[in-house]
Amino acid sequence: MGADDRASFREGLRLGLPFAVASFLLSMSFGVVARETGFSVLAAVAMSVLVFAGSAQFAAVAVLAAGGGAGAAVAAGTLMNSRFLPMGIALAPSLPGRAWWRGMQGLAVVDSSWALAARGDGTFDRWRLFGTTAPQLVAWYLGTVVGAFGGELIGDLDRFGLDAVYPAFFLAVLLPELRDRDRRGVAVVGGLLALALVPVAPPGVPVLAAGLAALWGLRRREAS
Repeated sequence: MGADDRASFREGLRLGLPFAVASFLLSMSFGVVARETGFSVLAAVAMSVLVFAGSAQFAAVAVLAAGGGAGAAVAAGTLMNSRFLPMGIALAPSLPGRAWWRGMQGLAVVDSSWALAARGDGTFDRWRLFGTTAPQLVAWYLGTVVGAFGGELIGDLDRFGLDAVYPAFFLAVLLPELRDRDRRGVAVVGGLLALALVPVAPPGVPVLAAGLAALWGLRRREAS
């Protein structure tokens, strides 16, 4: 790692700290909800360690809480994470090494780190991405542990207004993208598709539709 890479990583750490606070609150909520659904402490923590994807974890737990089976829960989580397909396609050219090594580096992608690592010209600063993800990863694990172990002490999460964290989190990720005209168009199309499908489609499908809009935007950029 060169001096520029270290500087990018440190910048990523700084940029990731506010998102780490949101990650802690969300994962604490996940730990509580998972325990209420019937997860053991170990199962709740293991899911956060192995999956590390908040929306997918909540979707899977919601299916299980409603009486659905493991297959349906996995399908819901997979659909919810489908947004990482266009993100990965855009990121891949900025990652060095063979395909398997690029795939390993891609495991560090979360929504905020991907957005903050974007340079604006279609390329990404991978060390800023790694730095932005690092505090969120630690916060996600710690929050899950606190929620899983201390859910009974925390009590009803609704009184803390944690249901507003997710919308605020994604809005913070989206706002910088709206400064670019092409990205603004893709964001509007994807958002409208998702909103239209939420009342009628299974969990995850609105996200997949929004991801298709992102692929459309990527194709337009390459064509121009």
